[in-house]
Amino acid sequence: MHSCAARSNALQANRSGPTHTNHMYRIIGADQKEYGPVSANQLRQWIAEGRASGASLVRPENSTEWQPLATVPELAEALASTAHPGGTAPVHGPQTGISFEVLSRDYDLDIGRCLAASWSLLKSNFGMIFGGAAIYMLVQGGISLLAQIPIVGILLSLASIVVSGPLTGGLYLFLLKNLRHQPNDVGDIFSGFRTSFGQLVLGYLVTALLTALVALPGAALMAYPIYLMTQHHRPEPLLILWASGGFLVAVIPMIYFSVGWIFSLALIIDRQMDFWPAMGASRKMVSKHWIAVFALLVVCGLINVVGVLMCCIGLFISLPISIGALMYAYESIFSAPVGPTP
Repeated sequence: MHSCAARSNALQANRSGPTHTNHMYRIIGADQKEYGPVSANQLRQWIAEGRASGASLVRPENSTEWQPLATVPELAEALASTAHPGGTAPVHGPQTGISFEVLSRDYDLDIGRCLAASWSLLKSNFGMIFGGAAIYMLVQGGISLLAQIPIVGILLSLASIVVSGPLTGGLYLFLLKNLRHQPNDVGDIFSGFRTSFGQLVLGYLVTALLTALVALPGAALMAYPIYLMTQHHRPEPLLILWASGGFLVAVIPMIYFSVGWIFSLALIIDRQMDFWPAMGASRKMVSKHWIAVFALLVVCGLINVVGVLMCCIGLFISLPISIGALMYAYESIFSAPVGPTP
């Protein structure tokens, strides 16, 4: 009788569905503050509410290492249930646009955590991410090489302007889907040509044109003393100082706006935004901690310089790390807040 009762209880448990473990974790919120310890069930609730994603960093109570939430096996089911059937929608927040809650909040960007999380992501899914980054670089490099061909190269240079926006947007979405633990494949690199193509082209072109436009006053200020020095055939200290001032007037606004608009393409392809609102949302959020975002871009640039110095082969590693870190920063800045509801 005891055996029959045990068998009956087991069958009843199977019918009631899978049981969830309830380990304790600490989690880094989008505001870069540490919360916890919280239970796995609480994390599942935050995932369902869109307040945690696969990119959120967690640490089991019995561990000292932070890891993306997407790498925690017991939470994979909760993440999968929030993913869009097509694998294209974000696992947090609204499927399109940016909520007022996100735009109005503050954040604290931790460069070290972004880089560490990107490196961890690359190690955990090396083949997929390496392959996607390699395809992106080979396409971009191939277009650049072909652009050197006389006559035909002019057409290819113009074509590269149209291709760069959708291709870069596709790379962003590919990495976002990886760090969110959404279904993905290397074909996502070309997803920008299937969705938001026109907006990605406009986002790329308009940001480039406006960035160049804000540099024109400084360029004009720099050009005149250079012209005078070429006429006199000798450098003069006053003219050199004048040209240097013009250079700064040209470069400073270029850097400011290019950093401010850095997340425009990601917002266009991830949140299905039009290019102008995406540019506005990117600059609004970046301006809250412009120095931190600029510092992240400088560090990522230095990482890629090291990749170039390694006979350019190192770029196949440095690029996914640097772009991955940028996408983790994007998640930190534009995700709904994690943590206890006020």
